[in-house]
Amino acid sequence: MTSVLFIGGNGQISASCVDLALSRGMAVTVLNRGTTHTRTLPDGVEVLHADAHDAAALGEALAGREFDAVAQFRSFTPEHAAADVEFFTGRTGQFVYISSASAYQTPPAVLPVTEETPLENPYWQYSRDKAESEELLLAAHADRGFPVTVVRPSATYDRTRVPTSGGWTDAARMLRGAPVAVVGDGTTQWTLTHARDFAVGFVGLLGRADAVGEAFHITSDFAPTWNEIFTILSETLDVEANLLHVPATEMAAVDADFGAGMLGDKANSFVLDNSKIRAFVPEFAPSTTVEQGFAESVAWHLEQGFGPVGDPKLEAMFDEIVARH
Repeated sequence: MTSVLFIGGNGQISASCVDLALSRGMAVTVLNRGTTHTRTLPDGVEVLHADAHDAAALGEALAGREFDAVAQFRSFTPEHAAADVEFFTGRTGQFVYISSASAYQTPPAVLPVTEETPLENPYWQYSRDKAESEELLLAAHADRGFPVTVVRPSATYDRTRVPTSGGWTDAARMLRGAPVAVVGDGTTQWTLTHARDFAVGFVGLLGRADAVGEAFHITSDFAPTWNEIFTILSETLDVEANLLHVPATEMAAVDADFGAGMLGDKANSFVLDNSKIRAFVPEFAPSTTVEQGFAESVAWHLEQGFGPVGDPKLEAMFDEIVARH
C-alpha cells in the first residue's frame, strides 16, 4: 500500500487528490493547521495538525515517520523549498512539489506550452518564486538525489471557486447588472481544469520512481476565451453580462498585486500540451466541461448564501477600474 502525506490536503486542488488517493487504496495522511473547514476530509484519512513552515512543529508531528510520497501544496518560496529538502531527505521516496504553470515564459513565444518551455515570468513575483523553488529542488535532485517530482497546475478549481479573475465577486456584479472587468479585448484563451480531473493525473504520479526528477503540467484541453468564460458564467446565472474590456496595465495601475496576476498569468493566451502527463498516466482524460464546472460552482455558492454583493475589497477595486476606464 502506497503511503502518502499531503501537506495542505483540504484546498481547492488538493482535496480532490486526497479523495482519489484514498479511493485507490492508498494510506493517506493529511497535515495542515486545521483552520480551513470549507471541505471535509473523508473517513479513513489520518489527520495531523501543525504549521508546515514551523520546523519544530513539523518535526514533532512527523517524528519517526516515513512516506512513499509527500505532496507539498503549501510551499511558495525558495526558502520553504530549501527547508523541505533538509527536512524530508531520507523521509520519503518521492517529494511532489506543486509549482505553477504561471512560471512558464510569459507571454509564451510558442503555443502550445510544453514542459520544455522556459520558466520566465517578468511580471509576477509569485511565479518567479515558484520557478526558483523548482530550480533549487531539481538541483538537490541532481546533487544529492533528493527525489523531487514537479507538478505545474494552471487555473484549477472545484465547486467552491468561480474560476474568473474576481471569483464570486464577478458573479455578484453580474447578478446586479454592474460592469464586469475583462482583461484586454477578451479574446485571449485561458485553460480551465476541474480539480477532480487534475486529481487523476496527479494521483497517477504518486509513488512512481520513474516520475522522480521530472516536471509535468496537468491541465485540461478546455481553453475558452475570456469573453466565452464570462458569457458562460452569465448564462449559468441566467443574466445578461455587462462586460467592460480593460487593458491589464490599467488594472495594474489601480491595484499592483491584482495587476501582476493579470499581466503575469491571464493577459496572454495560454494553451498547454498535455502529452507528457498522458504518456505517464494514460487514464488522464479531463471530461468536466466549463459549463458543468460553472454550474456546480454557482449552485454551491447560492446554496451557501452568497448573493449579489461580493468581496468588499474587490468590489471597490473593480468600481475604481470601471470609473477610470
